[in-house]
Amino acid sequence: MSRFVRSEREKLADLFATVGPEAPTMCTGWVARDLVAHLVIRERRPDASLGMFVPPLRGHAKNTLRSFAARPYTELVDLVRNPPMWSPVSNPLTEGMTNTLEFFVHHEDVRRAQPDWQPRELPKEDQATLWRNASLIARLRLRRFPASLLVQAPGFGEVTAGAGGERLRLVGAPGELAYFLSGRQRAARVQIDGPPALTERLRTAPLKI
Repeated sequence: MSRFVRSEREKLADLFATVGPEAPTMCTGWVARDLVAHLVIRERRPDASLGMFVPPLRGHAKNTLRSFAARPYTELVDLVRNPPMWSPVSNPLTEGMTNTLEFFVHHEDVRRAQPDWQPRELPKEDQATLWRNASLIARLRLRRFPASLLVQAPGFGEVTAGAGGERLRLVGAPGELAYFLSGRQRAARVQIDGPPALTERLRTAPLKI
């Protein structure tokens, strides 16, 4: 299991236990109970997880989420803490690729919805891990954005993205860039340099693969 994913998983499970099932999250319409149910379903019910990508299965996915969210909260938290080895997304061969951003982003979804949250000071090794992931999704999720984008993580690297046009520069720590590129632009502490209208468009763009 990836050391970074294991650490984020444990910290998120601890945070779920601390804040309780009705705590707010940055996921629109979801409290902690819904988010923890989502994580359990993602690892243990691939049939329902497909509903995120296959429109005909969305009803099945919503019903499954509702059913799991009704389970005892402590049971769900324990399931997140102890993933199944057979899961397509949490086995030792795939977890580094499939769960690095999943657990970091959802950890931040809970943290940043709480009063007086502060950015974490992550070890350089963890920031490097996040930058590797962020630099990949930057190219994917920004590929159609109508600008020439330079994405920079000072001390870790930079990538170019976008469909071309006016120049924009997106700068931040690796974790902040990862959070921004996961569609949480308003809650990410980054700097954007460029024309104001284009900057605002980037802050509100639906960043999807």
